[in-house]
Amino acid sequence: MPRAAATDRVFHALSNTTRRAVVERLARGPASVSDLAAPFDMQLPSFVQHLAILETSRLVRSRKSGRVRTYELVPEQLAVVDDWLTERRKEWEARLDRFDRYVLHLKERES
Repeated sequence: MPRAAATDRVFHALSNTTRRAVVERLARGPASVSDLAAPFDMQLPSFVQHLAILETSRLVRSRKSGRVRTYELVPEQLAVVDDWLTERRKEWEARLDRFDRYVLHLKERES
């Protein structure tokens, strides 16, 4: 169940456009809260809530130096998404392979 909870937290964090944009921005390197918030038309407390969700999902981590809080991406946590998608892909590929074999079998019977 811990793996499922981690997957749920990551997908919840990535379900929002603003949070996905923050993750994309942090993929280029660490940034301060003010730098991350600058492109968005929202009050800072609302934006900080988005950062808190990202931090709870462990997609990002922060550190404070003086009065400046800087966030950075934790790319290893994206493996949760990759693992989940890989499992779904395997399931669908297996289903499609079975369907393909079935269709070929039907064609052979018609011949």
